[in-house]
Amino acid sequence: MEPAATTAQVPKKRGRKPKPKEDQQQQQQQQQQSAGARMKEGRKAQQPSIDDKYTQWKSLVPVLYDWLANHNLVWPSLSCRWGPQLEQATYKNRQRLYLSEQTDGSVPNTLVIANCDVVKSRVAAAEHISQFNEEARSPFVKKYKTIIHPGEVNRIRELPQNSKIVATHTDSPDVLIWDVEAQPNRHAVLGATNSRPDLILTGHQDNAEFALAMCPTDPYVLSGGKDKLVVLWSIQDHITSSASDSATKSPGSGGSIIKKTGDGSDKATDGPSVGPRGIYQGHEDTVEDVAFCPSSAQEFCSVGDDSCLILWDARAGTSPAIKVERAHNADLHCVDWNPQDDNLILTGSADTSVCMFDRRNLTSNGVGLPVYKFEGHKAAVLCVQWSPDKASVFGSSAEDGLLNIWDYEKVGKKTERPTRAPSSPAGLFFQHAGHRDKVVDFHWNASDPWTVVSVSDDCDTTGGGGTLQIWRMSDLIYRPEDEVLAELEKFKSHVVSCASKP
Repeated sequence: MEPAATTAQVPKKRGRKPKPKEDQQQQQQQQQQSAGARMKEGRKAQQPSIDDKYTQWKSLVPVLYDWLANHNLVWPSLSCRWGPQLEQATYKNRQRLYLSEQTDGSVPNTLVIANCDVVKSRVAAAEHISQFNEEARSPFVKKYKTIIHPGEVNRIRELPQNSKIVATHTDSPDVLIWDVEAQPNRHAVLGATNSRPDLILTGHQDNAEFALAMCPTDPYVLSGGKDKLVVLWSIQDHITSSASDSATKSPGSGGSIIKKTGDGSDKATDGPSVGPRGIYQGHEDTVEDVAFCPSSAQEFCSVGDDSCLILWDARAGTSPAIKVERAHNADLHCVDWNPQDDNLILTGSADTSVCMFDRRNLTSNGVGLPVYKFEGHKAAVLCVQWSPDKASVFGSSAEDGLLNIWDYEKVGKKTERPTRAPSSPAGLFFQHAGHRDKVVDFHWNASDPWTVVSVSDDCDTTGGGGTLQIWRMSDLIYRPEDEVLAELEKFKSHVVSCASKP
């Protein structure tokens, strides 16, 4: 009964799937049976177009991608993140991957720690990478450990200072901190007790579901929620000195690197808790996403359903340092701060656009236009992230099932040859169309250049769970044009010389 009650009060937004109820399913069946022939024909005509588009994409995989792995999920995952690299080999590297299982209540919700074999650049054979089974799990992704999560996992973030420490957001006011290597492996069966978080961050007055960030410079955690608040914590005092050398330990060896420093009053099922370092007020609706300035633990930003982008400076108090009142024409879903140029901030919105702001152009009275507005999606943008490999490149994913890769340096540049179709949006240079439903999250791999993990919730389209894809576009797409042409010319001359031999 509890999952149904929880579902009823949660708004179905941001790529979250409605959990099926028997009465809803019966009602849908009746509606489908009573629908007119024209509506049925319309559906039939529409469905093949989705399949045709996917079939066309799959046929182009050997040309567009250096490597691709397709992993079918039984349950949707709302978040996917890369963890630490574990080992390097001749043709592939093994790396941790964090994802989740958002179930219908028949089994518990889980946080999943997986091992992923990332094939190195120019190793995969072109004829093999498109021959995957959409309904099967990928041999490159293997589940390593399961944590039974108290509630759905809406967001996962890893601690940059130690990526074995992750934070999760669920349908509650608390942020949960996990030492994923020290946590016991659990079997997710109905009735199993929840895993115990290593640390609980308290301070929100209402549910905090999506807005979550870890600081690049210090062990700080940032969160936003339905209470319209942005909350900051320091977990510095709760990470033991062994955190710095934990990478040398074998996985699972030793205890948790999080101190168990309760005051004796902690409930056994809850674990120790930490109160906030600061609470920041300025939004007028739900805070949907937050991000730290890459060079400062005291500066951060947030976006929300009030259409505002707010920049904060903890050194100057708890009021907004700069508040852009109408950053978009609808709710803002996501924000990211450029790790290589801390003047540039990306925002994504339900108005289907991505905006790039330069904080030097923003003023405290709310005035500030974006440097550029990127328009290439046909539905709400759910996730934006700067590439760690090139300062001007970023990705955006949306409810239209597409993950677009942009380069703002390409905006406004004229080329002698029409390399872009006239209808192609400015700055867009690659489109990952391998998902057949809303792409709810993606993450660039900092350990493996130009490699991305992305996840879609496929319940509405296929009735299935979700699709996890790990992919790397061909380097001929993003490398400098003169380099590519020189390589292709060399390849051409090699082919000609081989053909001329008797």
